[in-house]
Order: sequence, then structure tokens, then C-alpha cells
Amino acid sequence: MGLHRRNDLRPDEGGRRAHPRRLQVKPDIATEIVGERASNTGVVLFSTVVFAVVAGLVMLAFKFASPAGINLTAIIIAVVIASLATLSVHIAEQWEKVVVLRLGKFDRVAGPGLFFTIPVIESPTIRIDSRVRVTTFGAEETLTSDLVPLYVDAVLFWMVYDAKAACTEVGDFTRAVEMAAQTALRDAIGRGEVAQVAIRRDQLDRELKQALEDKASEWGVTILSVEVRDIVLPEKLQDAMSLEAQAEQRKKARIILMEAEQDIEEMLSETGRGYAENEEALRLRAMHLLYESIRETGGTVVVPSSFSEGFGDVLPKDAADALGKIAK
Repeated sequence: MGLHRRNDLRPDEGGRRAHPRRLQVKPDIATEIVGERASNTGVVLFSTVVFAVVAGLVMLAFKFASPAGINLTAIIIAVVIASLATLSVHIAEQWEKVVVLRLGKFDRVAGPGLFFTIPVIESPTIRIDSRVRVTTFGAEETLTSDLVPLYVDAVLFWMVYDAKAACTEVGDFTRAVEMAAQTALRDAIGRGEVAQVAIRRDQLDRELKQALEDKASEWGVTILSVEVRDIVLPEKLQDAMSLEAQAEQRKKARIILMEAEQDIEEMLSETGRGYAENEEALRLRAMHLLYESIRETGGTVVVPSSFSEGFGDVLPKDAADALGKIAK
């Protein structure tokens, strides 16, 4: 994720002069779900077995109970009874919730596992996938509050927690969630300046999540998280923002350097006042600096005679005379 370059202009069909693209919001077609689909392999196999077993039992009963044995009438009756049995026995996968209507009215939410319905009177209307879903959405050339077009891509994590509301409150809850996410993204971008949108991604994520939760909760949908994946600025604007960021960093570096100089000046002033009030401390400090320089370098210090006289009041008399002789 990050800021990327993208040209502001798109050439027209005839290769003539480029023109700016219109303001629009487009869904990611790859993430659109058409209806709710279940895994049909096990369900179809189970229905086939139920149909075959019931039909076989009915024809076996006709064979032993009817003098005519198995005839066309017996076969038709067996097919009808087997079909009704197949329509009344259902299987929902572990991640599925099935909305059951009775004479057109909501009756219950069935599943997962085996459940039964009354043929003709009850019908399993829709199978809801209750797993976490991932939907990508984006906004092209959405204007910020300072009239800067942005390209923003985001990803939405959500799931259905109330199958009844998802079935009865909205026609296509998947499409509704996608459109609500795109609208919320456009509104959030339009309320802020380009710098705020580009830098404060966490705040944008929270705003989108809150806006979607307020709207999608009526549809039995819960929003787990919203994450902005990419924010694309126009090339010219990105160059200008880069220069602005560099200038801001230089300003911060100079301020830090000035603050360090002020701290050093205060420390030196305080130290100077201490040495000014105590000459002996100043002389001892000079001796300490001399000792440190000799110890670190391992060299020899030649002390002028006038300098050795300055140690007379802090060194023993013999040491002062020795320094004086060495200097001479």
C-alpha cells in the first residue's frame, strides 16, 4: 500500500488530445456475488439417494401388496411419493443458514445439517453463507474538500449474522453492502483534505466502518473491518507534496539543532559561573584535561615555565620546582 503515480489524462478513442476522466465510482466486478450458492455435490447425492430409496420401497410394497404387481400406475405413484419425500428432506452445509417460508411467510431459519419441510406448503427460499466475506471496492477521481481528485482502493470484511433480515429486509444484500461501502468511501474522502486522507488512513478506516455498521445492521450484516489498500495521487500533486514533506523535514532538523544549541549554551553558562566562583576548581579542571590528553595519546606535554608557575599553589613545592626545571 502506498501512494502511487497515475496520469490525470486518458487519450480518447481516436488518439486525439487527452481529456480528464469523469467523476465515477466503480465496483470490483471480481468480488460481486450473484445470489447465494451452496456446495451442491453432497446435497444432490443425498437427494438422489432419498429419491431412489423411497421409489424402491414404494414399488416393493406394490409388488407384495397388489395382485397386479408393478405396473405403470405403481411406477407413477412411486415417482410422486419419492419426489415429495425428496422435497421434504434437506441438508444445509456447516456454514449455511436456510430461510424457510410457509405459504409465503417467514417461518424459521434452518440448518446447518439435516432439516425437514412440508412439501408444497413450506419451501427453503435462500441459502445464506455465514462465513466471513471479503469485498474489494474503490473510488475513482473522488474529490476531496480541497478539490483534489483521488483514486482509493479498499477492502471490506463482513459477514451475515441474521439470515432472516438479510432475506426479508433487502433485495440483494451483497450488492447493497458493496454500494453502501462505495458511497461511504466517497463521502469520507469528500469531507477531508488530500493530506488528511493520504496520511490518516486509520482514521479513514474507522469512519468507513462506523458508517457501514449503522447502515448494514438493518440488513442482518455485521462489518468486521474496513482497510484502505491504496491511495493514488495525481503525478503533479505527488511531486508537490514530496517537496513540501522535504521542506518540513528540514525545518524540523533545524529546530532540533537550535534546541540542542540552547541546551549546550545553558550548560556552558552554568559551568562557567561555577568555575568563576572557584578558581581552584578551574585549575583542577585544567590539570584533569592535561592528564586525560596524556593518557589517551600516550604522548608528552611540554609545559612553559610561566604555565608551571600556575601550579605552584595546587602542587607540592618539590613538584612545582620539578616542572619549572623541566620547562627550562
